[in-house]
Amino acid sequence: MLTTTMKPELSVVIPVYNEEAGLAHLFARLYPALDQLATRGVSYEIIFVNDGSRDNTALILADQFRTRPDVTRVVLFNGNYGQHMAILAGFEATRGEIVVTLDADLQNPPEEIGALVDKMREGYDYVGSIRRKRQDSAWRTYASKVMNRLREKITRIKITDQGNMLRAYGRNVIDLINQCSEVNTFVPALAYTFARKPTEITVEHEERAAGESKYSLYSLIRLNFDLMTGFSIMPLQWFSMLGMMLSLLSGGLVGLLLIRRFVFGAEAEGLFTLFAIAFFLMGVILFGIGLLGEYVGRIYQQVRGRPRYVVQTILQDNALNQKEGN
Repeated sequence: MLTTTMKPELSVVIPVYNEEAGLAHLFARLYPALDQLATRGVSYEIIFVNDGSRDNTALILADQFRTRPDVTRVVLFNGNYGQHMAILAGFEATRGEIVVTLDADLQNPPEEIGALVDKMREGYDYVGSIRRKRQDSAWRTYASKVMNRLREKITRIKITDQGNMLRAYGRNVIDLINQCSEVNTFVPALAYTFARKPTEITVEHEERAAGESKYSLYSLIRLNFDLMTGFSIMPLQWFSMLGMMLSLLSGGLVGLLLIRRFVFGAEAEGLFTLFAIAFFLMGVILFGIGLLGEYVGRIYQQVRGRPRYVVQTILQDNALNQKEGN
């Protein structure tokens, strides 16, 4: 067994939220896969972060910690702060030179972790993954592809499959991420900006072992808004250019209407066209206000200075507690 007084080479971070139905399946595949890696000389630790689950997830994780305290650590939040905050909390608890993030729903097979470790050992400090054949609904797959293209144009961050959790990060990237204090962020994109030598590999993808996805359509839209406004001001620049063009077109339209007024006199024709144009311009203005509000909202959340998350307790081996206390 791996002793917790030694720093492991690999840390696996798994955010968990209301996953009681699938945790047994996860344990049955995760630990054997990592034990197999251990026979190849890869020491490891697993860090579960319970994101305020309302079911029996915390109790199941506590039982698993008691079963494998040599390699298991559990971070318990006092509430629900979101998946990315759970990942960041896991990053702060990691000790390994290679950090891998994994979903708890088994859509990313734990057996693929070894492929990421092998790639990291080639000298890369960030390894993303591309799902070979996505086991998601058609609308989610299509929407993800559209948002990937839009995000790449806006942020210049090249992530082929941004919705896939299975990724590996070097210690240099993790240390830089831990220095950040952003309230809203997208962890893979943040890591990509810090990586010196990023790459991607293709991995398998499976259906959920149990339960259902925690991401709704609204959540996915919010995630992409956070991604685009958190890593680029290009949306504001685009809207400024659009405003300039519409102002010029509107000025030209006013000039045309004045000319017609003096040449042909008062006219009643085209009234509904003017209404349509007015409504279109109002829609553009409201969209611009909303876009500006996204940026202002990020500033507001940041300047409040509130904790990004609150850790209730951490379950870990006493030997590790004593070592870290020295």
